[in-house]
Amino acid sequence: MKYIVVLGDGMADFPVPELGGKTPLQAARKPRIDALARKGEVGMVKTVPAGLSPASDVANLSVMGYDPAKYYTGRSPIEAVSMGIELAPTDVAFRCNVVALSEEGAYEDRVMLDYSSGEIGSDEARTLVEEVQRRLGTEVLAFHPGVSYRHCMVFKGGPLGCELTPPHDITNRPIASHLPKGEAGPEILALMKESSRILEGHPVNRARKARGELPANSIWLWGQGRKPAIPSFAERYSLKGSVISAVDLIKGLGLCARMRSIDVEGATGTITTNFAGKARAALRELEGGQDFVYVHIEAPDECGHHNQVADKVRSIELIDELVVGTLLDGLEGMGPYRIMVLPDHPTPLSLGSHVSDPVPFLIHERGKELGSSLAGYDEAEGARTGLFVARGHELMDRFLQRRGA
Repeated sequence: MKYIVVLGDGMADFPVPELGGKTPLQAARKPRIDALARKGEVGMVKTVPAGLSPASDVANLSVMGYDPAKYYTGRSPIEAVSMGIELAPTDVAFRCNVVALSEEGAYEDRVMLDYSSGEIGSDEARTLVEEVQRRLGTEVLAFHPGVSYRHCMVFKGGPLGCELTPPHDITNRPIASHLPKGEAGPEILALMKESSRILEGHPVNRARKARGELPANSIWLWGQGRKPAIPSFAERYSLKGSVISAVDLIKGLGLCARMRSIDVEGATGTITTNFAGKARAALRELEGGQDFVYVHIEAPDECGHHNQVADKVRSIELIDELVVGTLLDGLEGMGPYRIMVLPDHPTPLSLGSHVSDPVPFLIHERGKELGSSLAGYDEAEGARTGLFVARGHELMDRFLQRRGA
């Protein structure tokens, strides 16, 4: 049996006025996913345990079959692992976005214009982060460049008790009430303010402004934690697994679980990503002997954060056509398989941030057509079945048909 998870990050939503009161899942034309729903099992799952933030790391950890309440230690150490950064047990990793802040007034009075600095390219971002490392790096603090706006700071023996805000939660809002607080809060804030002084006049940002682009004029630190101790997926489920994602966070989760992480040319984490290339890579992994593939697509989440209604609908349609369609065609000659489609969490267009509401899932097994009266796959149809998985990490047992599911 082959197992495939198609994870549309942030795909679930609330009803949208511009879509006639439909959610993007309801509005999207997705004949392949809807067909799977009508002959498979559909329900709702709570991927984010009470008391934890509805972040992608928490929710994807849950979908992968690991209880976040037990294993979650923070976002940044997971991304650090994906970047090949060695972490000592007492090291604390911080997510280090390069962000675009408004430029007038004191630092504390500015507005978060864009948590991604207009989806800055990796080459420009690397130059900026390397300059921050040159000016602010020490034997205790190290800044590591990553992909696009997503980077990492490692604080040797650093604090865990900081109160830090994800920048994507405060887009177009003043930052004053979201500045670092708690243990080492003043020290973290000082680093962010000093980075702004370093980056504001940097040649990269002068060139970006001359082109009419947002400057990446500050770092923003958040998501701190120490390296998690996650049991391997193979030990847990006796399956050889692979993860396919353009996002360091998801790659890091896979690597922490000792799964293979597969890079795909043209995978961007946005609606411009290589949808079909991800599906073809998944098929190659299965043909090459892997039992399980986790295909993660970030595009719906990015559209939700940016209030891009039409693009969020379109991203779901592309997942249906180019990911699920390619997979179903390629799986025809592989024998028995089970496929699961779901989001990790909702990213409502109206909010621009994640929420912890339950999300719909579907599970289909080749050759087993359960048949139902469902119209298709969406939030309302998932709720209508009455099937509810209250502990998200137990959904993987159900999908893999493990005892106790």
